[in-house]
Amino acid sequence: MGAFEFTEDLKPAIQIDMFKFFYPFLLLGMMACSTASQTAPSDSASEGQIHISVDESFREILEEQIKVYQALQPKTKIIAHYKSEADCWQDLYNDSTRMLIVTKKLNPGETKYYYDSVGVYPESGQLAYDAVALIVNRKALDSVFTQQQVREILTGKSSLPYKPVFDGNRATANFRYAIDSILEGAPADLSRISAAKSGREVIDFIANNPNHIGFVGVSAIGNPEDMVQQRLREKVRIVWVGCRNCAEGQQYSHPAQEEILYNRYPYTRGVYYILKETHAGLGRAFVNFMKKDQGQLIFRRGYLVPAWRPHIVRETEIR
Repeated sequence: MGAFEFTEDLKPAIQIDMFKFFYPFLLLGMMACSTASQTAPSDSASEGQIHISVDESFREILEEQIKVYQALQPKTKIIAHYKSEADCWQDLYNDSTRMLIVTKKLNPGETKYYYDSVGVYPESGQLAYDAVALIVNRKALDSVFTQQQVREILTGKSSLPYKPVFDGNRATANFRYAIDSILEGAPADLSRISAAKSGREVIDFIANNPNHIGFVGVSAIGNPEDMVQQRLREKVRIVWVGCRNCAEGQQYSHPAQEEILYNRYPYTRGVYYILKETHAGLGRAFVNFMKKDQGQLIFRRGYLVPAWRPHIVRETEIR
């Protein structure tokens, strides 16, 4: 039998059939390339736009961080959404944000949960140290409490007249901290707790109600060098609380930077970033900025304690 040869009549038909065979694979390849080009990250350290979700407690500090970063990188835009901590976590679950700034880091189980949900392992780390400040009205009879008295106020077992006020009574970082860390899971008396819409509203409420005690982030009230906060401090008093790791002769502490640094004030906590980014993009660059000198200085000037740069306290004598 001789070798089989294509005739001129058969070649066009075979070419058409081969095109029909490979066309679906070619189409799939083109669709994959198109999808990849649509979903490929378009942001970098120096250019692009991202959305981040930030706990309301850190609005002023994050606004300053973003302002300075965008001044250094004018082709970038970081759009921050300020909301309750629970809503920030929901944004991560819904895959609608690149990064969170919150008061809780992910544990390994939570990291795996978010990977199973959105297909990315979120990275988390600490940026600074924060504290929950307690405030009372200027006319209040008490401004010094033991830790046990604070717990009794929250559980409704106190003989003191003070009712707690939070920036929300369900989903905020300050309320979660009170339940998790102050009460250590014991039930709060929700019937006695009042809720304002923000830390600033808590301060205004306490300024007009002597029989209440407010719980706010220290960055909203603690900075004596900030003119706005100076005026707020004139309306209320910051509470002293029974300290931990006390210095010799010390019984009570307040949320000053030195007290937070040396872990003497009992209601301290971390400020954490949760980053969901698989490339060297704008989110990672912004995190690195907040970890370095300029970002850490902004935290320090906002009355938090930097986590990545030394915060030195020197004793001086004024004559």
